[in-house]
Amino acid sequence: MVLEFEIPGAFDPFADAKQSGTKEYVHIRIQQRNGKKSLTTVQGLPKELSYEKILKTLKKDFCCNGNVVQDKELGKVIQLQGDQRKNVQNFLVNQNIVKKDQIKIHGF
Repeated sequence: MVLEFEIPGAFDPFADAKQSGTKEYVHIRIQQRNGKKSLTTVQGLPKELSYEKILKTLKKDFCCNGNVVQDKELGKVIQLQGDQRKNVQNFLVNQNIVKKDQIKIHGF
C-alpha cells in the first residue's frame, strides 16, 4: 500500500496579487502649511506620463502655482498650492489618465 501526498509549502496570501499585477493607486494628499495655507500633492501617476505637461495644465485650469518634486522613495510628486484634491481627481478622470477607483484621496 503506497500513499502519495503532497506537503504544502509556506502559504503566501499575496501570491495571486503579485502574479496578476496589483492595482496601482494615485494618492492625492493635502498638507497643512502655516495658518490657512495648504499644499496638495499627487503621487503614483504612471511613469510614462509627462509630469510637466500635466502640471502646466493643472496650474492653468485651477489658477494656482505648483511644481514637480523628485523624491527618492516616491518618485516624482506633483505639488499644487491650495486644496485642489477634488479638482485634481476630476481632472485625472476626465482626461482618462486614471480611473476613479484607482484614486485615493487623503486628508481632513
